[in-house]
Amino acid sequence: MSRHLLVVGAQRCGTTYLASVLDAHPQVTMARPPRPEPKAFLSDDVLALGADGYRSTWFAHATTELVLGEKSTSYIEVPQAAARALEVLGPDTHVVAMLRDPVARAVSNWRFSTENGLERRPLAQALRDNLAAAAPWDGHTTSVSPFAYLERGRYAEHLEAWWTAFPATTHVLLLQDVLDHPEPVDRLLAGLGVDPDLAPARREAPLNESHQPVDDLPDDLLEQLHDYFADCNRSLSRRLGRRLPWWPDPYQE
Repeated sequence: MSRHLLVVGAQRCGTTYLASVLDAHPQVTMARPPRPEPKAFLSDDVLALGADGYRSTWFAHATTELVLGEKSTSYIEVPQAAARALEVLGPDTHVVAMLRDPVARAVSNWRFSTENGLERRPLAQALRDNLAAAAPWDGHTTSVSPFAYLERGRYAEHLEAWWTAFPATTHVLLLQDVLDHPEPVDRLLAGLGVDPDLAPARREAPLNESHQPVDDLPDDLLEQLHDYFADCNRSLSRRLGRRLPWWPDPYQE
């Protein structure tokens, strides 16, 4: 029986690249179609499908692969998704979160929302407004808010539900590590029970970079953003037992 893998997010953190690496491995196959993302566990409807219905809906193409993977980046910020996945797929499911500097992620998220006609505010204004309050959004248009530039980067809070549901099989990858070395993805493949040596040569990651760098943000806004993320960065650093590559020295302990 194949085991299951969920790439739960975060948005704009290189998950599309990660999914392509996984799908290229002969012992792994990802859900079809990849777009739109399945988002099966955003609704209670998946409970009626059960594991067999889930597999027949998104993995009818699977043959002898050892791992059936799904990438749905909305999952990380919907706590109920973790409980549904546990009920349907069981506790042996592997969960992967790919994370990056939350400020850089926010900038990339703003660009994505702008390019898709959802955002009209300049970057600095959108981030300042978000520091003040969450913006309303149309839940019929997108599954999660297109304006949660900052809330979405509070990774430690979002991951609690997944760590609780899958304490032994939740993996966290940091984008900078994946870009710098092959080892993080090789360790993930080994943890999934597949042979890292069978993975094809990896192409350069197509990053979701913003055309407007983080360094172009006003200094006072950058300071406010660093303060906003400091507690979650600290919690994530403690949980992972390591320094975060994006956390400036003044915020390290």
